[in-house]
Amino acid sequence: MPPAALVDSHCHLDFPQLAEAEADVVARAAAAGVGRMVTICTRLRNEPHVRAIAERHRGVFYAAGTHPMQAAEEPMASVAQLEAIAAHPKCVGIGETGLDYHYTAESAAVQKESLAIHIEAARRTGLPLIIHARDADDDMARILAEEHRAGAYSCVMHCFSSDRALAETALELGFYLSMSGIAAFPRSTELRAIFADAPRDRILVETDSPYLAPPPHRGKRCEPAYVALTAAKGAETMGMSYEAFCAQTTANFDRLFAKAAAWSAAHAGAEAGAAP
Repeated sequence: MPPAALVDSHCHLDFPQLAEAEADVVARAAAAGVGRMVTICTRLRNEPHVRAIAERHRGVFYAAGTHPMQAAEEPMASVAQLEAIAAHPKCVGIGETGLDYHYTAESAAVQKESLAIHIEAARRTGLPLIIHARDADDDMARILAEEHRAGAYSCVMHCFSSDRALAETALELGFYLSMSGIAAFPRSTELRAIFADAPRDRILVETDSPYLAPPPHRGKRCEPAYVALTAAKGAETMGMSYEAFCAQTTANFDRLFAKAAAWSAAHAGAEAGAAP
């Protein structure tokens, strides 16, 4: 019996640790049941390369933005630039963007400016915003809520590992929480409790590979196939069977990343002889 179908909602296939074996990485993911993944562009100057990866693989989609840790190093994105990138049929998200005060607190003002631009692009394109938040929970919650009141948008809190207050704010706004390998670490009991209390229809899974490999690979290079290990811990955390958890998170992905779901459905139909 083939493994249950999963989606890795956030990975970095263009990073050197994975790029050197791109085809093998994608093949291993498929063997583990991970038929689709979203590879994330973190510097817009790299967007053509990331786009090309998505174009090479049927199950790979992409998102583009300026990572908050690079916001002060890169040219400021414009809404028009992000809208133009989002027109590509396999571009399915805006970001990752957000706030990171752990290593780059000195660029907080620039990060906030960049975040506002990405939020407006998400509003205009209808694509989900992909948020990175680290050591900036209060500002993150305030900005997301204020911006949502100014004009609705959809959003996923990628690699969620913040406190319960930010989780509750995100969920109240209708956003999604994405579970990474961090949730499978033995000491992440409080984080697992947050996920256990969240609505099942608002949970995604991801690797953030090549980082944050779940046990038993912790400390080693991560890759999209390992999302199955995080999903197993997610199923245990939420009291679900593995198959049910995979089906639920896949349905959640298709709801949030509707453009990816529509592309997959259209091309599956074409393969079956239906109209493209």
